[in-house]
Formats: sequence, C-alpha cells, structure tokens
Amino acid sequence: MKIKLPDGQVLQHEGGATLKEVLLGHDKALLKTVIGARAGEQRLDLHTPMTAEAEVELITWDAPDAVWIYRHSLSHVMAQAVRRLFPEAQLAIGPAIDVGYYYDFDVDRPFTPEDLEAIEKEMRKIVKENHRFERVEVGRTEARELLAGQTYKLEILDDLEDGERLSFYRDGDFVDLCRGPHMLSTGQVKHFKLLSAAGAYWRGDEERKMLQRIYGTAFASQEALDHHLAMIEEAKKRDHRRLGRELRLFHIDEAVGPGLVLWLPNGAIVREELQRFISAELRKQGYQQVFTPHIGRLDLYRTSGHFPYYRESQYPPLIEHDHLARLADEGCSCSDLANQMKEGQLDGYLLKPMNCPHHIKIYASEAHSYRDLPLRLAEFGTVYRWEQSGEIGGMTRVRGFTQDDAHLFCTEDQVGPELLGCLEIVKVIFSTLGMRDYRVRVGLRDPDSTKYVGAPEKWDRAEESCRQAARTLGVPFTEEPGEAAFYGPKIDFVVKDVVGREWQLGTVQVDYNLPERFDLSYNGADNKAHRPVMIHRAPFGSLERFVGVLIEHFAGAFPPWLSPLQAVVLPIAERHLEFATQVQEQLVAAGVRSRLEAENTLNYRIRQAQVQKTPYMLVAGDREAENGQVALRLRSGEGPGVLPVAAAVGLIADKIATRATEL
Repeated sequence: MKIKLPDGQVLQHEGGATLKEVLLGHDKALLKTVIGARAGEQRLDLHTPMTAEAEVELITWDAPDAVWIYRHSLSHVMAQAVRRLFPEAQLAIGPAIDVGYYYDFDVDRPFTPEDLEAIEKEMRKIVKENHRFERVEVGRTEARELLAGQTYKLEILDDLEDGERLSFYRDGDFVDLCRGPHMLSTGQVKHFKLLSAAGAYWRGDEERKMLQRIYGTAFASQEALDHHLAMIEEAKKRDHRRLGRELRLFHIDEAVGPGLVLWLPNGAIVREELQRFISAELRKQGYQQVFTPHIGRLDLYRTSGHFPYYRESQYPPLIEHDHLARLADEGCSCSDLANQMKEGQLDGYLLKPMNCPHHIKIYASEAHSYRDLPLRLAEFGTVYRWEQSGEIGGMTRVRGFTQDDAHLFCTEDQVGPELLGCLEIVKVIFSTLGMRDYRVRVGLRDPDSTKYVGAPEKWDRAEESCRQAARTLGVPFTEEPGEAAFYGPKIDFVVKDVVGREWQLGTVQVDYNLPERFDLSYNGADNKAHRPVMIHRAPFGSLERFVGVLIEHFAGAFPPWLSPLQAVVLPIAERHLEFATQVQEQLVAAGVRSRLEAENTLNYRIRQAQVQKTPYMLVAGDREAENGQVALRLRSGEGPGVLPVAAAVGLIADKIATRATEL
C-alpha cells in the first residue's frame, strides 16, 4: 500500500496492515502528529485494516479533516459516560457534525442540566483513564450477540447489507457498533464541552419514539475551544428569536401555526425597505412585476415535477368538498381517502411550493418572438413547504415564506449574459449590506442519481454556463455534485456571518427541462419554433430567512436605511418641547422615520433608544433651542456633537439615502 506522509513523501508497505502498525515500523513519532488518513472522500483512523492496494494520505492534527475524527471519538466517550451513569440507556447514533457531535439515547426521562454536568465529569474521568480504542471486526451472528438488548443498534445492524464489514470499537469496558474513525486512545480527546440536550425523533420520523439527544463540541486545542464557546455566547446575544421579540419585529403564534410568521409593524418596515431596494435594481435590468395566486391545480405541479419529486415536503392537496362527498357516498373509507390525498391521486389544488409553474403559465399565455426575449418576470411570491416540526426555527426555517423570485425566459445565446445580470444583483445586495465574507457553490447533478430529469447534453450545457458565470465573480467557488435541483444546476451563495456560521441565501439556476415539460416556445429569426431556456433566481432567497440572518448579522442594530425607527428627538425639559416639535417636523419632511419622546428622565429616554437600537438621538436643551441646534448622539453613545438642525437632519437623510452601513 502507498501512504502519503505529511512531508510529501510516499511510504510503500508490502501487504495489508493497519496504519498504526505501518507507522510504528516506519517512524513512531508520526503517531504524535497524525490523527488519521484520507482515502478519496473517506476518512479512516489508524486502526483500520488496509488492503494491499490501498492509497491514503495521512491527516495531521491541524488538518481540517482532523476535527471529524476527534469529535466522533468524543461522541463515543459520551455514550460510554451515559451508560456508566444510566445503565439502562439504549444507544442510538452518535455522529460528528459541523460544529461538534451528538449522541441519541433512549432514557426514562429527559436529561437535565445537572445530568449534563455529571456526564461531562464522567467523560473527563474516562479521558484520564486513557483507554485504548480497539477496532474489532465480527460476523453478523457475533454482532447480534454483542448488541443483545440494544433495540436501536440491532435495527441499524439489520439495515446493513449482507457481506458488509461489521466493525465495533472497544475502549475499556465499553463497546459500540461503529464504522469509526476514532483516535488511538481516550486520553487524546481533552478539549470538549457538553452544550445542551433536546428531543429528537428516532431517524427523524415523527411516528417513531422521541429520544434524548446530547450535543457537545470539541477542538484540538483549548484556545480553539474557548474561542468557539465565546462565539456561542455571542450568537446567543444575537439570536434573532430573542431580538425579534425585544425589537417587535415578528411574532409566531401557535394558534396561527408553527413556522408561519406574523410580521409586526417594525419588521414590516425592514421587509418593505428590502423589497423597495431590490425592486429598484430589478427595474434597472428590465424586470416586469407579476402577481400569482397562493394555490394551483395539482396537475400543474405534476407537470412541473414538484409533485411528486418534493411530495413529502408539501402540504397535502386540497380536494373539493363535493368530490370528497361523492367518494364517501361510494364507500371510500377515511383511511383510503387520506392515503389518496397524500399520494396526490385525487384531483384538487396545492398550496404552491414554488412560483415557477405560475410564471411559466404567464409566459405561455401569449405567443413570443425572439425579439421579445429575454422576458424577465419578478414576484414577491409566498410559498408553502411542510417542514418537520423539529426542524422549524424562528424565521430561518419556516413553513410559509416569501421569495424575491424571478424567472427569465431567454434564447440559449442569452443564457451567459443573463446569468451575469443575476449575479450582479446578488453582488449589489451583499456589498450594500456589508456582507463580504461569502463563498460560491456550483451545484451539479450526481451522475449516479436518477432524480434528475432531462437530456444529459442539455445538463452539460447548463452546468458549463454556471461554471463560466461563477468564474466572473472573483471569489473562490466549489463544484458540488448532487446539489443541483432536479431540473437544473445552480449557483448558490453561502454567507458567513460575524460569528462564523454559514447561511445559504441567494440562488441562480439554469433550467432546460421545465420549458420542455410545459412545451414552451418562441418564434425564432428563422420563423421556426424554438425552445426557450429558463433561469430561476432569488437573490434574497426567502425574505423571512434573509431578515432572520440580518437580525443576527447586525445584532438588531440595522443600518439607518433599514432601521424601523431611524431617529428620536429628546427635549431635555418641557420648555424645550416646542422647539423639539419643530425638529421632528423637519425630520419627517426629510423622509426620516422619527419620533418625539418627552416622557421620563432624559437618561431613561436615551437608554430606551439605545435598547431599541435607534441609530440617532437629537437632544435639545436651552442652548440648542436658542441657537437652532441639536446635540446629535449615536446609539453607540458617541456622536458628532452639537450641530445646526439642518446639518443634523441632512447628515441623517444622507446616510439613509446612500444606504450607508455605518452611522
């Protein structure tokens, strides 16, 4: 086998062996700097038996892949600690994830904060005991014996194909069915923290039992762990759900329905400003605004492919009452009706999961010439998706949301320029909002999957168009097979916020297939019918999600142009009220959203303005009233000081008009 060492050398070893055995024979000092290996996309640990023809690259402790091995080892240690403290606990699964690891348990009661403290203490004891991780491969019969009484592990075992390697990892008195990878010993996994416990349905199925999931995080150094924990605390301060309540931006009421957002007046202002902003950019590029209904016939979505492709994430079809009554009279049982509705076997309507079929029908409502193209249709269209209840969260994961959606119908020669126009809008949005840390993902089809529709040669052209457009952005992009929509490849923008989390926001997609499915055409220069290409694009993605991300990005302190209340006028005493009213009138005349506050002490009013993240405070006392001035304060407590009223109003109005991100 061939092993690429960290210094670039390639070590060759005859016959099969574990990586640990090879490194011990070559240079055992490597065991202190190497954590595992990579074979293509697969991560391996040093315990894994290697075949004679294997080719691997060693992973050092500071490599990006190292953290997955480190964290998975800690999920194993956590399960071991839980079984010590709760011997009757049933084990489910325990993977490493992007920001840590978790393990699911079936226990008699939910874990408490005190339980987590005890579990973490027991984990540190296991780490100190420094048990060696040992990999054991067994047959199916022996595996069932080792898992006797473990309901969930046995179900996992039954799902594994016959002939598949069955591996267990043992450390001390604990053994677990696991593919790995793991560290050499528990003593190597020192820098960790348990974070929380929550309910989680077994295999994400609401019909299955609710298990208890413990989340933890871990890093290779204490400094990295401390930094991450500090970021978690910062994220809590920025949580859009808390700030949404405090700033009266949005409300979610169980009586209305989970995942259905009620935009409060303050939040509606933020949304309207974003819509005005993007609408102005769209007008510059020649888009036309349209409006479509919230439902459509089920057959419309059968034709588009959204039903049945995304059937599980859609609300059940709406069936006409008379049709249901007729079926009931014919003896159809309630369960039969329910199944037929779920499977879409009855004629009816669907809460629209996408706007594109409606826009397609607008295009098809009249004949088109090549001279009409490109036709750019835009809509702030509300769509509905049936998200699992456990996946709903605030505004970033909802069941009803509004997309800044648009669909462009163009000739094949126009695809490249139109893609560039779509990407330019995304760049304008990000630069205006100061969102400079983002990456680009080009989602391609997975050649081994059957979910994609359309001719391969058209997919090839669409994917190449996306690559060419992505190269113009001047930022790194990755190509990710399997991330395409079922009808075409796409360019996604993944934004990193100030606490390091990534959010997929804007998207642009190239589609040769829906025009084919709906038999769209235009009359070409040769006076023959041709098929248009369709481009889907949504720079914000979802307004709900985008605003939720913005709340956290700015910690609720929006730039002036987005702030629901942009300025507050604060007279020091009642005798200054008349002058303060005149200042307020000038702000209103300049288009500034402002309010005059005269109740309570000045310090209290200043503090309230800061709590509400109001960008500007205009304070007026005796000297200011006499000289026609105001003391201008920023929400940070700083400020340019005393200015003539006209100058202060002009400064605020200019910051708003130019959409400045700084006060």
